Amino acid sequence: MSDLIELSLAGVLDGGAEGLLGPRPATKNVGEQLAERLVTAVALGVYVPGQRLPSERELSELVGVSRTGVREAIHRLADAGYVEVRRGRQGGAFVRADWGPQSHDMIRRYLLPNWERFQAVLDARLHIEGTIARVAAERRTASDIDRMRAAHRAYTGAADRDASRVADQQLHLAVAEATGNPVLTALSVQIRSRVSLGLGAEPYTSSVRDKAAVQHEQLVDAIADGDAELAARLAQEHFGLTERLLRKLVRRVSKELGS
Repeated sequence: MSDLIELSLAGVLDGGAEGLLGPRPATKNVGEQLAERLVTAVALGVYVPGQRLPSERELSELVGVSRTGVREAIHRLADAGYVEVRRGRQGGAFVRADWGPQSHDMIRRYLLPNWERFQAVLDARLHIEGTIARVAAERRTASDIDRMRAAHRAYTGAADRDASRVADQQLHLAVAEATGNPVLTALSVQIRSRVSLGLGAEPYTSSVRDKAAVQHEQLVDAIADGDAELAARLAQEHFGLTERLLRKLVRRVSKELGS
């Protein structure tokens, strides 16, 4: 086992992914930080114009902040014109389409100061998820493969982004659990949460989701065939999609702001 994986496991055993990735950036204002994370998530394609953000309770659980902090973040986004708050049973905070250039400043304040950490997390994830796929190919059972294929079908047949998000999570959870190692499973879940800004979804555009669907099928086939090395390589290629999207956003924001 490589030194990186041993360090990763130690991080989980010593208190979760925070042990490996370091503490979350300190901030004097939780609502402001969450607002910047949400704007960055929209810029990455996690949420799109017209889509409803998770509820106050869901966001609180996803990112680990109080509901008061969530309410402040939503108020900030509404005041800045990023979301429209609708009342009633079908209400919530909906992403607006007419964003101004000030969104780039919010992204810069959140993403660029944390870019070195993001790069370390992304690099670690490639190694970790490659190892998980390799072990899954060596230890998978018929029921594990059934779960993966069911999740893949749900992903390709998803009616909307929320459904595809759930299916994506289920597929990668099934792969991790096929290792039979709960520590590797917990590490996979936690590091994917950090990469997705704690919002529970890979930042995929529509075209990238189509590519991800093809990669999902190839990955499941390799695991089912017991081809450990191919599974590891495919997993690393698949999780590299997010890194390329993040790098593209950083370059664009840096260029537009003259950083």
